[in-house]
Amino acid sequence: MSGVITTGTFPKLLFPGIRALFGDTYNEYPPEYSDIFESLTSDKNYEEDILVSGTGMAIAKTQGEGITYSTMRQGYIQRYLNITYALGYIITMEEIQDNLYPKFADFRTKQLAISGRQTKETIGANILNRAFSSSYLYGDGVALCANNHPITGSTFSNIPTSHVDLSEAALEDGLIAIQNFRNDAGLRKRIIGMKLIVPPALDFEAARILKNPLRPATAERDINAMYTNGMLPGGYVVNHYLTDPDAWFIQTDCPQGLQFFQRMEPTFDMDNDFDTKNAKFSYIERYSFGATDPRAVLGSQGA
Repeated sequence: MSGVITTGTFPKLLFPGIRALFGDTYNEYPPEYSDIFESLTSDKNYEEDILVSGTGMAIAKTQGEGITYSTMRQGYIQRYLNITYALGYIITMEEIQDNLYPKFADFRTKQLAISGRQTKETIGANILNRAFSSSYLYGDGVALCANNHPITGSTFSNIPTSHVDLSEAALEDGLIAIQNFRNDAGLRKRIIGMKLIVPPALDFEAARILKNPLRPATAERDINAMYTNGMLPGGYVVNHYLTDPDAWFIQTDCPQGLQFFQRMEPTFDMDNDFDTKNAKFSYIERYSFGATDPRAVLGSQGA
């Protein structure tokens, strides 16, 4: 039966002479999703964010004529559905009784915790892994990173004109584009880039670009304008669960952007089955990851 650990699963645990088990003792990366997503709590099946489209530019009033009146309206709705994630295993009564190394048994529960944590990291990172895919659409009807996000009477883009590899010039262009973001009514909003998000393959390139007061790889040794002007105050973070080695993202200070809702904290339980006397161990939690306002990020797939 799937998930059942018997005396045949770990036969060596029935014999003396074992010094250690390995495969479960590697160091783990600290939590990384919290570097990217705003962490919130939820007490419902789902949470919803609703776009409110405000008034646009004022209109010149002719002497003696009436004021032109604008309106406000409800825009798209972004829903965060809290999904339940769970995993467990069963140990037979005989395995528990005959196991000569009960001190090694706790590694099984540790494995559940690791599995749950890496599942959460993967679900969170997939928001960016799938950011350019038309198979994963958000409230405004397009992918998270696209060149056709609809606003009143127009569209805006949060990708480069052509996808480019990470470089000093590409990063500067991205930061300029972010400063030109407009709201749904077409008005300019003060949105700035806060941090660069990269996969492990771009760790060293990001360091060369952002941590050097002088421009990287230039003979003139000009100042690094991003460094001097204090751009990207959050520096850069490496997310080890990003799957594209060329993709990079600039996260902005836009509110209601990349969000994580915790509906149920990780819970570990243990119980015994009356008929079989097997011991059951389980992990379970509920949460959701997503994004409401695409202005929260500018991304490139790389060249």
